[in-house]
Amino acid sequence: MLLRDRAFFASMFLTVLADQILLFLVPLVIFQITGDVAWTGLAFFFETLPRYLTFPVAGILCDRFSPILLLRISRILRAVVCALGIAGQVAFGGVWWLIALSALVGILTTQGMIALEMLLVRAFSDQRFEKVASYGQLASQMGVMLGPLIAAYLMTVWPWELVVVLATVLFLLADAAFWMWPGHKRMEAAPERHDRHPVADLAHALRLVWSLPGLMRAILQAAGVNLIIGATLATMAAMMTGYFHQSEQAYAWLQVGGALATLAVLSLTAHVHLSLQVMGVTAYTMICLGALLTGVGLHPLLYVAGFLLIAGFDKMFNIYVRTLRKEIIPPAEFGKTTGVIICLNNLSQPLAGILVAVFASGDDARMVLLSLAGVMAVLGVVTFRIRSV
Repeated sequence: MLLRDRAFFASMFLTVLADQILLFLVPLVIFQITGDVAWTGLAFFFETLPRYLTFPVAGILCDRFSPILLLRISRILRAVVCALGIAGQVAFGGVWWLIALSALVGILTTQGMIALEMLLVRAFSDQRFEKVASYGQLASQMGVMLGPLIAAYLMTVWPWELVVVLATVLFLLADAAFWMWPGHKRMEAAPERHDRHPVADLAHALRLVWSLPGLMRAILQAAGVNLIIGATLATMAAMMTGYFHQSEQAYAWLQVGGALATLAVLSLTAHVHLSLQVMGVTAYTMICLGALLTGVGLHPLLYVAGFLLIAGFDKMFNIYVRTLRKEIIPPAEFGKTTGVIICLNNLSQPLAGILVAVFASGDDARMVLLSLAGVMAVLGVVTFRIRSV
C-alpha cells in the first residue's frame, strides 16, 4: 500500500508541513509583537472559529462534488491566500493580517480535511481503516515534526514573511505530488445523491447526528479533548517562551517531541489491534493526565511531559473517533454528517481560546489549563460510563 500510494502520502506530508509552518509562526509572531498571552488566545479564537464553522458546508460540498477536485482547490487557494496575506502585511502592517491569513487558510484546510476523509474511505476500501488512517497520520506527523523546526530556524535568518513564502511553495508542491498519484482509478463511484437544498442537507445531517446511536456521546468526548487541545495550542508559545523563559528553538523542539510521541503512538495503533473501547478510554485518559501536568506548571520538564501525553494520544483518540463514525454513518450521508460532527467536536477549541483571553494573566495560563482538565475529566467519566452501562 505504501509503495503504490507514495505520491498520495507525500502530498499529505507536504500539505501538513506547510500548515504547521503557519501554525507555528502565527502565535509566536503575535506574542512577540504584543507580549501578552491574552492576545494569542484571542487570535486563536478568530483563527479557529471560522475553520470549524465551515465543516458542515465542506461536508455538503463533498457529497455533491468530487473530493479530488475539492482537495486540489483547497491546496491551490491556500497558496493564493498566503501570497495575499504577505502583500497585505507589507502594505499595511499590524497583527490582524496574520490573523486573517491563518483564518482563511484554516477555512480552506477544513475543506481539504473533509475531502481527504472521503478519499481515505473510498480509495482504500480494501484495507482495514484503522491501518490506513494510522499510515495517513504517520505521513502527517512527519510534517508536524519538521514544520516547527524549519520555521524556527528560518526565522532566525529570514523575516517571517519569507517563511510564509516557503509555505506557499509547499502547498503548490503538495498539489503536484497529489496529481502524480495513480489511485484516482481506484475511487469507487460516488454514492447516489439526493437533490436536496443545502439547508435541507444540513438539517438531515443534524437529525442523523442526534438519532444514530453513539454519535452524541462521541461528540461530547471529542469536545472534552478539544478543550485541552485548544487551550494548549493557544498558550504554548507564551508558556514556553514567556512563563518558562525558553528560546524559540526550545519551543520548536517541544513540538518536534510532540510529533515523535505521536509517531510512537500511531505505530502502536497501526500494528496492534485494540478494541474501539480500549483505544478511546486509553487515549482520553492520557490526554487528561497530560492536561493536569501542563496546568500544574511547576517545572518546564513537567510541562513538557504533559504536552507529550496530549500530543501523542490526541491522534489515537482521532483514529478512535474516525473509525467509530465510519462504522455508524451510512456511506451516502458520510460527507455532510461528518462535516457537522467535526464542527460540533471542535467548537470547544475557539471556546478555549476565549477562556484563555479572558482568564489568563500575562504569560501564565496555568489556572485555565487546570480548570479545563477538570471539565474534561467530568465529561469523560460521564460519557464512557454511559457506554459501559
